[in-house]
Amino acid sequence: MGSEVEGHEDGGLLKTMEIKTTVPSGEAIKTSAQTNLPWSVRLNNYLYPPHIPPSVQLLRRENIVIPACYFLVGALQGLSGALMNVYPVDLGATEAQQTTIVGLRGLPASFKLIYGFISDGNLLFGYRRKSYMFLGWGLASLTMVLLFLNIKANGKPSIDFLSIIYFLFGFGFWYADVMADSVVAEKAKLEPEGSRGSLQSTCYALRFFALMLFAPISTALYPTLGPAAIVFVMGALPICIMPLVYMFREEFHPVVLTTKQQCNEIWNTVCSRAVWQPMGFVYIYNVLQVGNSAWKQYLVSTLGFTSVQLNSLLIASYVLLYLGIMAYKYYFIKWSWRSVYVITTVLNGFLSILQILLIKDITFGLGAFWFSLGDDAFAEFIAGVQFLPTTIMMVHLCPSGSEGASYAMFTTVHNAALNLSSMISTSLLSIWDVSKDALVASSPACEGCTPEDGTCTFEKGGITEDACGAGDLSGMIKLTLLTTALQISGLLFVKLLPGTREELMALNYGHMSKVGGFIFLTITGISLLYSIVAGILNIVDPGWSGES
Repeated sequence: MGSEVEGHEDGGLLKTMEIKTTVPSGEAIKTSAQTNLPWSVRLNNYLYPPHIPPSVQLLRRENIVIPACYFLVGALQGLSGALMNVYPVDLGATEAQQTTIVGLRGLPASFKLIYGFISDGNLLFGYRRKSYMFLGWGLASLTMVLLFLNIKANGKPSIDFLSIIYFLFGFGFWYADVMADSVVAEKAKLEPEGSRGSLQSTCYALRFFALMLFAPISTALYPTLGPAAIVFVMGALPICIMPLVYMFREEFHPVVLTTKQQCNEIWNTVCSRAVWQPMGFVYIYNVLQVGNSAWKQYLVSTLGFTSVQLNSLLIASYVLLYLGIMAYKYYFIKWSWRSVYVITTVLNGFLSILQILLIKDITFGLGAFWFSLGDDAFAEFIAGVQFLPTTIMMVHLCPSGSEGASYAMFTTVHNAALNLSSMISTSLLSIWDVSKDALVASSPACEGCTPEDGTCTFEKGGITEDACGAGDLSGMIKLTLLTTALQISGLLFVKLLPGTREELMALNYGHMSKVGGFIFLTITGISLLYSIVAGILNIVDPGWSGES
């Protein structure tokens, strides 16, 4: 506490004396106290914040596996994504076989609800999550070790062997991922009121940071050390996490709900207006996020983007996605969920206008690649900002004892809506002519050619000389306008989304509806069935949905 003496003089005489007392603010006292502490104590308070319960402190020995799991998920997605973009092609896989591999890889994700349901009600070696996490990462590691040994022994695997390996890898990977999500859903309820959402935002920030980091590493390793090096790393990383899984502190032989009790708990949950109303918004909004499926073909066929440029766009997208997550964690987390969706949706509409400018070749002096980089990559930044509010809301909706199944159910609704949106996007391709031939014929490489003297050969497109230059991009513009309108129309339903956690919780009281619960479960069931059927059809009948 400091003081000031102020004198007032009149004719040389001190007539009055006033003492002003300045009291430091609570924040200043707190900062001063922290500064005066030894550095070791300050470091300990930073790593293990005293205002957060020990069970939620991620860097504690018994909890470190939680952020490690999320980091590992991002690392494996980055390594495998870049690898599988090119490896099947180099093995001579046909387009149908490539689609089959992608389908087998993603099919295990459709069973996340089942993984959560099993772990909620069935102990394995006395634990609900820990043992299943061991098995998941163990299977993921084993499959990559087998693939590595096959590559070393035979030079390259068969397409059938690669497909089976990736299916089993996906099964272990997603099982472990669901266990990590379930643990976070349990622990997020223990966060103090002032730091709600910090646990999830930290975990997902680590996941997307790893994705951003390992995708370019995989891209760089492939042409230098070959696919075997990437597969080796993918097999080794899950093994490295095993000691951390062992150290994870979880209640031994906890009381678990029976299958009937689980079903009743989930039924009571989905009948609450606090569940079916906001999740209804999530489903409708994501279904309306219909993208322009011809956009990548436009970049390649019309603008002549190379695979290096496309990979650069992908890596830049990962970076912006991570920055979006961090922006929400450190800035937007105090904002209303509704405000976040409104602002990001409007920004997304603005980016769609930039796409139209690129189609019309109005780039303000920038090259097409750099203009597209700002457009496509920034869209991922917006997706990153939107991602966390949804997941934070989902955690608050999970009933105790059924966190695994309920959180998996909510994410299934979210992902199934995006799958349906993708199918709608594919079906829109037939409205206007946005075929590959039309896009190739509109390429600047065709401009100014004279078919009669043979100067109009455009090898990349593989089209006839008289077709060159005859393309029409009006279909691309119309398709972009339509998809933009659909995306922005999601704002019509934003009132269904609570603005804050307090508004979400307020919906619980006296707002139960069996009709709402039945509709929600029906949509969830149909969405889950669609994901499974679509995954199987992608394997047995590639191209069934109409993509070219």
